[in-house]
Amino acid sequence: MPRRLVLLGSDEIALPAFAAARALPDTEVVAVYTQPDRPAGRGQEVRPNPVAAWAKAAGLPLRQPEKLGPEDATQLAALGADLGVVMAYGQLLKTDFLAATRLGFINFHGSLLPALRGATPVEGALALGLAETGVSLQQVVLRLDAGPLHASRSLRPLPGEARAALRARLGVIAGELAIAALPAILEGASHPVPQDESLVTYARRLNRADAPLDFRQPAAVLGQRVLALEGWPGSTFEHRGVTIKVGAARGEDSARSGAPGQVLSADRAGVRVACGQGVLSLLQLQRPGGKMLPAGEFLAGFPLSVGEILASAEMPAFVATAPFPRTPKA
Repeated sequence: MPRRLVLLGSDEIALPAFAAARALPDTEVVAVYTQPDRPAGRGQEVRPNPVAAWAKAAGLPLRQPEKLGPEDATQLAALGADLGVVMAYGQLLKTDFLAATRLGFINFHGSLLPALRGATPVEGALALGLAETGVSLQQVVLRLDAGPLHASRSLRPLPGEARAALRARLGVIAGELAIAALPAILEGASHPVPQDESLVTYARRLNRADAPLDFRQPAAVLGQRVLALEGWPGSTFEHRGVTIKVGAARGEDSARSGAPGQVLSADRAGVRVACGQGVLSLLQLQRPGGKMLPAGEFLAGFPLSVGEILASAEMPAFVATAPFPRTPKA
């Protein structure tokens, strides 16, 4: 009799793991849970997320509850599922839901746990400039990302690699991990190992307040921040009453010769800005309503003069050694 799986995810990063789970021999996906269709893009057109689109294309039973409730646990239990497979779902699973499958739930998490528990492990790894990160496969428990570990697989972020590219590579790693580890879990032959609680860190959910840059920080920190926040919320600074978005930047160790935020040079090679330590070269910039442009093209329409001071703003940390207070989704 085929092993019966339910899949829970809402983000493209989960698709390789889900495809691998679905392709396992003698395995059947009996339901896919994902977030409801929501407005997206410039036109705010209501559309399915990548997991919903994949499930529909594959003809898999799709469920999109706004918030999991007792009725969802009852419906899941009626499916007689053996295992739940989770990655980037976006909802916490409660006791009744976790008990509704024979073997519980396992979760693919985009870090080497216990490091970077929480909503933004990929962004956290980039912001910290970690030399190594990866994907962990954990048994789901009621505490956030605190379950024992079945397996993990590591990779090294590439120099200058930003959020989207790293997430894509982590998704591939998760797919490989699914092929390697899920058969033993389904057979009840995997024995997960508890996490070392002394090494736990947390990565909180991002919001718009994370975008502004603080040029009082070291240039290396700002360069990693730009990589981590690629896309949304992005990285920005205020100048002449305008919010400028930074699409690409590079930190330099060279000694600065100006106050933090001071423009040291502005030409086709980039806008070099003095920081608390080193110099940040702004390589791609965007005005409100405009396109992201190479620095030289941007400067043709919005000149920046040597000696001008670009505004700094406090940068809230989004990685910590203690859990962050829970906040609504931004």
